[in-house]
Amino acid sequence: MIKQIVYFGSNAYLHTRKEQLLIEMVDKDKKNVTMPIEDIGVIILDAPQMTISRAVLAKMLKNNVAIIVCNEKHMPKGLMLNLEGNTIQQEHFRNQINATEALKKNLWQQVIRAKINNQAMLLDEIGADGKKLKMLVNKVKSGDPQNVEGHAAAYYWNIVFEDMITKFRRRRHGNQPNSLLNYGYAVLRAIVARNLTASGLLPTFGIHHRNRYNAYALADDIMEPYRPYVDWIVRDMMEKYYDKTWVNENFELLPPIKKELLKIPLIDTVIDEKKHPLQIAVRHTTKSLADCLNKTRRKIECPIFINPEID
Repeated sequence: MIKQIVYFGSNAYLHTRKEQLLIEMVDKDKKNVTMPIEDIGVIILDAPQMTISRAVLAKMLKNNVAIIVCNEKHMPKGLMLNLEGNTIQQEHFRNQINATEALKKNLWQQVIRAKINNQAMLLDEIGADGKKLKMLVNKVKSGDPQNVEGHAAAYYWNIVFEDMITKFRRRRHGNQPNSLLNYGYAVLRAIVARNLTASGLLPTFGIHHRNRYNAYALADDIMEPYRPYVDWIVRDMMEKYYDKTWVNENFELLPPIKKELLKIPLIDTVIDEKKHPLQIAVRHTTKSLADCLNKTRRKIECPIFINPEID
């Protein structure tokens, strides 16, 4: 089932009745809304004044809804997840914690090869030269000790927006479209983290990322092959809004721009030779990762970037 992303940019009171989310708008000119909690995958709280009961939070987490909280600049800042997302969770936790370095390095090799291959295929789709990246794929060794990922990124970012922006540099606080990428990656991260918990894994324990302050290291690992899909949507937006304003006077992304980025879960992907919406593909990836850690399979199912369609 395709789960919805629900975005709150206006102040509201959130209640619950049985398994329904009741949304009461503070602005009486706006219509109140009721929707099944089970239909929600991600909820984004961006309004300055939101009132949410403990019962609402508990029911949303029970239904494995990922809850994103934005900061005063309206950028995603925090993430709340269900910690009881799988019936054999303890077994998965044990497998994850006891995974050998050799296994984690092998899994990271698979992830980075898939990421670089998808970057190459995106470049081919936009008429750029992806051959150099394709040549780098097989140079990624176990654990990527030579940092082939970094070399690929330097080449990729130098040309992925070359036809749109002069001398673009990927920086978290850099010029546009960096803020679009940041927002899109935050949405993607929530989708991946949500599916990791549903697959019985702890997002905290990464196979490569190990920052002691990062509570979602595994999500940061597993989202890597999916990043080019965000880049693709951002390119599409830049073409669509090339003559329009993206931000307000405070350099905050405008609501229509955010709405476009919320299409990320629905973008077409190919995984296991079948076409799926991204959020379904991520489920296949996290389930296969759990199986790899359980040693019942050897390869992670990663997406293949083939001309994604955006509604």
